[in-house]
Amino acid sequence: MKIFSKSESVSDVELQKLNRMNKVAAVLHGSQGLVMLFLATAFALPVTTGYLTFNETTEKLDSATTTLFEVRFALLIVAFLFMSFAAHLIISTVYRKKYESDLKLGINKARWFEYALSASTMMVAIAMLVGIYDIGALIAIFALTAGMNMMGLVMEIHNQTTKITNWLSYVIGCFLGAIPWVMIAIFFWASSAYGSSAPAFVYAIYVSIFVAFNCFAINMYLQYKKTGKWSRYIYGEKVYIILSLVAKSALAWQVFAGTLRP
Repeated sequence: MKIFSKSESVSDVELQKLNRMNKVAAVLHGSQGLVMLFLATAFALPVTTGYLTFNETTEKLDSATTTLFEVRFALLIVAFLFMSFAAHLIISTVYRKKYESDLKLGINKARWFEYALSASTMMVAIAMLVGIYDIGALIAIFALTAGMNMMGLVMEIHNQTTKITNWLSYVIGCFLGAIPWVMIAIFFWASSAYGSSAPAFVYAIYVSIFVAFNCFAINMYLQYKKTGKWSRYIYGEKVYIILSLVAKSALAWQVFAGTLRP
């Protein structure tokens, strides 16, 4: 049977509590972004590109790398915090009516658009900490993570029209989302094998955010399996809000402690 009915019963009291939860999340994301913006150092990392150059001595083409620009790392952190701030603020104000009506149908389109931007920015930040600076690789990591989250949107939209939950978009999303983590793991391995290992806090970030990201997938799985409290879509929505706040806060302050402290 289908996981969510076309008109899940949600009381006004529940919606009011959820609205307050979104407002609190907006404040917490925004305030952390402001603190980070004012306290963080000017630590920056390069964004590079590779190209071929002709070696006149050997008369062969050699690979070379050049720096396109540098990114002040604190701005990446502030960016995903402010993205979440804006999303929760909009959801709790001008988009509230549409947001609440969609929740009753078992869907939240705004969440997936926000995650496509904020989670992808988080993955780019983690990749750069490991040493992935190539602009092509960074674009691929951003796009794959965004694609993973848009598959979450497809999952919810598609299953509005099915009698039995269709898991295809969920599986594709998990596949897309795994690739950036594999790419980063390869850089970890290469650094250890051929260069210098990344600082311990970078390994901690990799493990903690990897676990956090997987919790989002588990949350959706429990929603569509109608397990316990997750049988009501609004419960899973609350879990998403908490997970988003925890994951973004964890990444922000681990990075701050490792590289951005004054």
